[in-house]
Amino acid sequence: MGTWYVLLQRWHLEVAVVLGFLLDLLLGDPEHWFHPVRLIGGLVRELERRLYPKAGPPVAAFWNGLFLWLCCVGAVGGSVYLLTGVLRQHFFLAGFAFEVLLSYQLLAARCLSNSAAAVARALKEGGLAAGRKAVSYIVGRDTEELSEAGVIRATVETVAENTSDGEIAPLFFLVFFGAAGGWVYKAVNTMDSMLGYNNARYRLFGRAAARMDDVFNWIPARLAALF
Repeated sequence: MGTWYVLLQRWHLEVAVVLGFLLDLLLGDPEHWFHPVRLIGGLVRELERRLYPKAGPPVAAFWNGLFLWLCCVGAVGGSVYLLTGVLRQHFFLAGFAFEVLLSYQLLAARCLSNSAAAVARALKEGGLAAGRKAVSYIVGRDTEELSEAGVIRATVETVAENTSDGEIAPLFFLVFFGAAGGWVYKAVNTMDSMLGYNNARYRLFGRAAARMDDVFNWIPARLAALF
């Protein structure tokens, strides 16, 4: 094998992250492409169906939610670690390509840029009503009463938050912990978005998901603020 192959074996993670970042900038997240987050979401829903306590003391909901969190993190992290490791060991180029794909699918810079641009375009071309409708696709709040300044503020806020969750944090865990670390973060973030609500159902059951998302985002969120 040539020198490039030896260097690629040594620096496969760094090259995969760079190529994944460039692919995200080039392609974004096409709607018709399958995304692994759907698998994570399906796993979380199935675990919730099996583990949500129907009876027993309230504290059981917390412990069952913590067990769900551990199961999901273990399944996602272990699967990615084993798949990438085995592929790289036996079919290096295929394993490297898979690592590039996983890195690419973790990132969302192009998607965030397109979403913000769509709101700006709607405000400019269709007025406030169109702007409210466009921003409703990217925020969870009621947008019907927002002023033009409110639409702009909501767009900036969601882009800022998702720059941390969808770009800075995945890159942080990719660089320091590889594809498995990046996808463990994505699983943690997905569980928070699905279970981390302060309501009667999830106040205890989703507490581990919400708190662990805070822990995982502590450093990346501060890096995002700095950038």
